[in-house]
Amino acid sequence: MKAIRLIKPHQPLEIQEIPKPEPGPRDVLVRVKAAGICHSDAHYRAGVSPVNPLPLTLGHEVAGVVEEIGAEVTSREIGDRVCLHYMVTCGDCAYCAQGSEQFCASGQMLGKNRNGGYAEYILIPARNAFLLPEEIPFAQGAIMMCSSATSFHALRKGRVSAGDTVAVFGVGGLGMSAVQLAPAFGALDTFAVDINPAKLKTAEGFGAIPVNAAETDPVEEIKRLTGGRGVDVALELIGLPLTVRQSIEVLAVFGRAVMVGLSDENSQFNAYEEMICREAEIIGSADHLARELPTLIEMARRGTLDLSGVVSDTVPLDADAVNETMDRLESFSSDTRVVIAP
Repeated sequence: MKAIRLIKPHQPLEIQEIPKPEPGPRDVLVRVKAAGICHSDAHYRAGVSPVNPLPLTLGHEVAGVVEEIGAEVTSREIGDRVCLHYMVTCGDCAYCAQGSEQFCASGQMLGKNRNGGYAEYILIPARNAFLLPEEIPFAQGAIMMCSSATSFHALRKGRVSAGDTVAVFGVGGLGMSAVQLAPAFGALDTFAVDINPAKLKTAEGFGAIPVNAAETDPVEEIKRLTGGRGVDVALELIGLPLTVRQSIEVLAVFGRAVMVGLSDENSQFNAYEEMICREAEIIGSADHLARELPTLIEMARRGTLDLSGVVSDTVPLDADAVNETMDRLESFSSDTRVVIAP
């Protein structure tokens, strides 16, 4: 089968012919119908976050159709439409037992520690394959498994509740889901911060208050709009030192800044003025949890989460097209989410 693989960091991805995997007793083989190109994948190619082993098929946002099932699988059937939880874990360790499986010592992430979805087929434990309702297209189901799920988890980590105000720094794939999900958690006002007018217009269409950081200081503008108070929760989805600092500076008393964006750069802030004097919090948010996915999928099925305008383009299973998409992601282009359709 054909697969697009990372051979070495700092080099373009390459397409290779590799063996089609065979299911173990508790596995399913999924024919890939859609695989999202995430900003994290561009980070892997750039060497910002290590990928092991190499060469490896990238792609952790995956949806498709079950084509083969293992002998012991009873939860899925051939022909099922599925979207894939990208953390493959042991299920038995202390972290898995307490429902924090993203910290499983033997856990593997699709497209980072085991072969992912930039391919014609992908092998996955049956318990990682969640049924995808007919109402949700494969492309939307794929990106929901990362951008939407990660935003959902970050909002939960930030303890967003009824009456809160939320600032979302970066309205790309994750941010576009975050601005829609925040009101479902009870947020009264959600501020979308970006430098791209097209993204801000889309976010405004979802009910967010746009703040163009290319034209104004977003901290000053949000504080002006909140009567000097600031926000209860800020999601930092970019990873730049500037936006990390802004997400902290914009907090109200008792505010929570949730860090999601990846970066290899250090960030600085004034702990006394920004954190201690406000009893504010900085919270790390890593990935998401399997138990969160059924609720998220149902929200998408009902239309509470609308991803129809988030998928900006589709490309074939072609290395040049994927590399060009990653180049645009690294330059923070207007692409929100591009999906591979093998």
